[in-house]
Amino acid sequence: MRFPDWLMPFVTIDTGLLDKVLRTIVVYLVIAILIRVGGKRLLAQMNSLDLVVVLLLSNVVQNAIIGPDNSVLGGVVGAVVLVGFNALADRLADLHPVLHGLLIGGPTDLITDGRVDSRALSRLGISRGELDLALRRQGADDVHEVQHATLEPEGVIVVTLKPEEQNVAVVQLQEAVAELKELIASMTPAGPGAPAGEGSPSPGRTG
Repeated sequence: MRFPDWLMPFVTIDTGLLDKVLRTIVVYLVIAILIRVGGKRLLAQMNSLDLVVVLLLSNVVQNAIIGPDNSVLGGVVGAVVLVGFNALADRLADLHPVLHGLLIGGPTDLITDGRVDSRALSRLGISRGELDLALRRQGADDVHEVQHATLEPEGVIVVTLKPEEQNVAVVQLQEAVAELKELIASMTPAGPGAPAGEGSPSPGRTG
């Protein structure tokens, strides 16, 4: 069956189907490992140079994925394989710790009990200014207020403040006020009708 020329890009593919699938998977794995090794900081605090890398990276690997294929069907196949393999890799990483460590990695400690791990910052390429900015965004005015801070694999810096530096929730404040009222009430002397010995001296006993 001969298709019209205008329909050919939608129903034909310029390269072999297996070649298209393998190209997409290989490039996906290479980029995932590159980001795993050196891109955690890129996800955490992107500056202008990092933006240049991201923009150029997609252009660099484009030809590796599509090859000589300019057909619409080829692009659709590549997109489906990319999204589907990403979902599969994410699922497998959740099930297998070794694969999770290889593709995603674990958190990196940045601050412990108010002390900054300078070597970790240097290894990740995070400046002290970028760290201070991340701390302020999460309510810490100074590094000494931080109990623990980690850079998660997703690029998010998670900060846990020391107990004395944490904000009190409204519910906690209301509970504290209620407990204080109960304590004051228990210490208040009983009224005239109270039995002798419970908060007031017995009548007729003096000195």
